[in-house]
Amino acid sequence: MPSVEVTCDHWISKVLMVAAYLTLNISLNMVNKWTISIYGFHFPVALSIAHMVFSFVVLAPFMCSKHNREQHYPTVSKQWPGLLFISVCFAMNVGLNNVSLLSISLSLNQVIRASIPVFTALGAIMIENRPPSRQEFLSLLVLVGGVSIAVYEGSATKTSFTGVVLCIIGTMCNGLAMSSIGRLLTEKLDVLRLTFYTAPMSACVLLPFFNKLEAGAFYKYWAQGLGFLGIIFLGCLNALLYNLIHSWVIKATSSVTTTVIGEMKIVLILLLSAIVLGESEVWTVKMMIGCTTAILGFCMYSHSRLLSGPQMAPIVIKGVPELAPSLTDSIRTPLMSGGILAMKQGRG
Repeated sequence: MPSVEVTCDHWISKVLMVAAYLTLNISLNMVNKWTISIYGFHFPVALSIAHMVFSFVVLAPFMCSKHNREQHYPTVSKQWPGLLFISVCFAMNVGLNNVSLLSISLSLNQVIRASIPVFTALGAIMIENRPPSRQEFLSLLVLVGGVSIAVYEGSATKTSFTGVVLCIIGTMCNGLAMSSIGRLLTEKLDVLRLTFYTAPMSACVLLPFFNKLEAGAFYKYWAQGLGFLGIIFLGCLNALLYNLIHSWVIKATSSVTTTVIGEMKIVLILLLSAIVLGESEVWTVKMMIGCTTAILGFCMYSHSRLLSGPQMAPIVIKGVPELAPSLTDSIRTPLMSGGILAMKQGRG
């Protein structure tokens, strides 16, 4: 029957889209960690800048078309304070996260970033005077307990302690952006326009840190050969494709689907980091208890948000893919960010 064929094709396309989303999200995390720690490109700030510049350059021809060009001036002239704030938060979030990968495992990095709902909830209390529900509060306590155990076990050395602190600060910046962005932007921007506006400003925010911390060693590394450019290009392309497929997934699926995807993603990243990146030695008994507890709290929180009412799903501008697209939802706030922006969920 034609209707059956259409329905079948519709579900096949959704399955393929979700599979591509999971693959790109996980591969971006893995490629970033592999490039910075294993391949030997020890310049996380330079890597972050490269991702931002690449996205801007690739989007420029499309954004300079007549239809889009006419929107730039009115948007930027009205929204520049919010765009500037987003750019700073995005730069700190992506930059500090990548720097932390120099000294901590991807597994610990992902567990720490699972605590984003905690900082989002704190921001909602301080900025919107909106406390979490009882169920959300209990799930956040479980999440904090699990993350605390994992962080305590994973920060045994001075170097790893520094990485943990940097990752936590980056996660706090992410939560701050998610809690306040609805008050700063009055126009809904799609992921491509927002990337085009914020990427160059975020790169400029990180440039002084690159000049201070990495420039000298980077130029010496550059002089030894340009073989690394292919690896950097692969990561940049991965990040851009992830941004595109993420926006399509949000429009084509429900918030329930994106939440389940987020929970699957955590487990897959933890497993693959142990198998592919050789991080199995970090999995002590305490680390396993902490990670399991954190994932439990993460799942409890995301499902409590699904039960609380209509959800908003964020479009994430990356850099660094988030763990679950539905964690930055809000009933009251029209625009939210998971790195950056949320817009209303479409069911495609």
